[in-house]
Amino acid sequence: MLADPVTNLKGIGEKMASDLAAMKINTIADLIYYLPYRYDVLEIKPLNELIHEDKVTIEGKVVYEPSLTFYGRKKSRLSFTVQVENVAIKAVMFNRAFAKKQINAGDMITLTGKWDAHRLQITVNSYKKGLAEEQTKIQPIYSLKGNITNKKLQKLIQRTLLTYENEIKELLPSSYRNAYKLPSKKEALWAMHFPSSRIVLKHARRRFIYEEFLLFQLKMQLLRKIKREETNGNAQHYDPLKIRTFITQLPFSLTKAQKKSLNQILADMKSPFRMNRLLQGDVGSGKTAVAAICLYGAITAGKQGALMVPTEILAEQHFQSLTELFGDQAEIALLTGSTKGKKRSEIVKAIEDHEVQIVIGTHALIQDDVYFNDLGFVIVDEQHRFGVEQRRTLRDKGLHPDVLFMTATPIPRTLAITAFGDMDVSVIDELPTGRKEVKTYWIKENMLDRVLRFIAKQILSGEQAYIICPLIEESDKLDIQNAVDLYHQLEAFYPPEVNIGLLHGRLPANEKEQVMKQFAENEIQILVSTTVVEVGVNVPNATIMVIYDAERFGLSQLHQLRGRVGRGDKQSYCILVADPKGEIGKERMRIMSETNNGFDLAEQDLKLRGPGDFFGKKQSGLPEFKVADMIHDYRALETARNDAQEIIENNLLEEDDDYIDLKNDIEENTIFTDKLD
Repeated sequence: MLADPVTNLKGIGEKMASDLAAMKINTIADLIYYLPYRYDVLEIKPLNELIHEDKVTIEGKVVYEPSLTFYGRKKSRLSFTVQVENVAIKAVMFNRAFAKKQINAGDMITLTGKWDAHRLQITVNSYKKGLAEEQTKIQPIYSLKGNITNKKLQKLIQRTLLTYENEIKELLPSSYRNAYKLPSKKEALWAMHFPSSRIVLKHARRRFIYEEFLLFQLKMQLLRKIKREETNGNAQHYDPLKIRTFITQLPFSLTKAQKKSLNQILADMKSPFRMNRLLQGDVGSGKTAVAAICLYGAITAGKQGALMVPTEILAEQHFQSLTELFGDQAEIALLTGSTKGKKRSEIVKAIEDHEVQIVIGTHALIQDDVYFNDLGFVIVDEQHRFGVEQRRTLRDKGLHPDVLFMTATPIPRTLAITAFGDMDVSVIDELPTGRKEVKTYWIKENMLDRVLRFIAKQILSGEQAYIICPLIEESDKLDIQNAVDLYHQLEAFYPPEVNIGLLHGRLPANEKEQVMKQFAENEIQILVSTTVVEVGVNVPNATIMVIYDAERFGLSQLHQLRGRVGRGDKQSYCILVADPKGEIGKERMRIMSETNNGFDLAEQDLKLRGPGDFFGKKQSGLPEFKVADMIHDYRALETARNDAQEIIENNLLEEDDDYIDLKNDIEENTIFTDKLD
């Protein structure tokens, strides 16, 4: 059986078993599904098709005897000339002095190594006397530990496949395999380990990519179905006429994207299932307006609404803007850590007695003594800033309230499908009319004086500026600007009447709140800060954002920072101070200068950084696939998601015998309990 320990195989001793265990190979299944992480394709191409710095294979005739030189301690360099297509190519080998006796003038030789197109030179990794036996040879390369070599592992896998291949179960239903012309699982496994050609390998990879995505999407769809079935009977009977009247009274018109998202959320609220939706929109796209209308809808249904945000100052800003928006149409309360004593007791009682209809606050909303009378609608703003337990506690305050998560971090569709596969996603991808685009410039440090003078001029006009640094204090390891140093430099540069504030992550929470409040009220004109200003605060008077060492930030983070300005009716500017050494850094600066659309930037960022790094850290919500890649295999991901929806909606796992192995695999390898948050 495939579940048998790998030690059952002939020839595996204690040492080899230990090395295999270090590679997480404990069973027969672990071994045969231990796939190569890359393939070396030894293909003889014409010289004019070779790409500079690529790994290539060439063949030709050795023209002169090799020359051997020694340098350093026991280091050597072997050089010789090879005639390839009547062109003299220089071959260099390091620390292979023994090869001088093996390679002679007149020999035919095949060389593999790094190609230098400018020097017409190959730095040789491996060589073989004679010409290549085949035009193309594909060598699987495995990740190895201990004394296990590539050759040894391949032989072991070959023996194991020959013995156990009839136990490999075909998971994919024949209808999908035939539709997409996919090989069987057994054929695909043989091809992954022992590819006979690039075409065969391509189809085997296609099969595994689709299978990995389909299994993941099925688990997501099942999770979603379980959540829906658990929360039947949750319909909110809001008043559409009152909602329409409320919208006409707003001091602005809704964009098409806002209307579309609003209709999706209202449809969820009306349905008998609990809403679990992510509303994502670029900075300034009007998510709060949509949220306010939905909160009003909950009120007309006789329910209470709650809005939870990460910081007190953001809670206060939402409280002010919603109070203005609702007027006397709703009783709104603010509940934060600063709400204390008698005032807090009164608010908590009013919430319990349903005298308060909308509560806005921080994590203070989820404290044990806060009871809602009938909580029907919950909004969690910048949801990634709250832990799973905090979000769950707030939801549990009501009888399965509808939950809307909001984020201003534009998440590429690719990641939304995977990381938030069990959620519905609404997108606001256009800005309200009349909103001015932030002008973005990339400069080198020698132009800083001009920028500081420009800031002084804007401050005289009553405007304000953010200046962002990557570090708090000086670091020996990184020669990058830091907030404390810069704060003192700017104090020396500007006259005393220009107030400069300092904000960073090591400040106590109450001090951070105080500094942000002073900046919001224009008591501070220039705010020197680390990235703690990234989320939330609305200061319409701030029109300049300067980001030092901008190449050290990802595109999405730079865009979030840029979104702190451009919130009023004045023209705003973002100035990136950067001198990137690598191509990726230069590309980031170029993209930022040319692109204002957060979703375009997010897609570009995903390509530059990869999915694991997109959120700034490895997220447990992001699956790690063996073969599939969320970015490059995006079409397969979309296809698998649609197929998974069809399978679940039509109950095929339960009712069709062709799906029995797929169903068993999902049940054996899925634990839903830890995901039902």
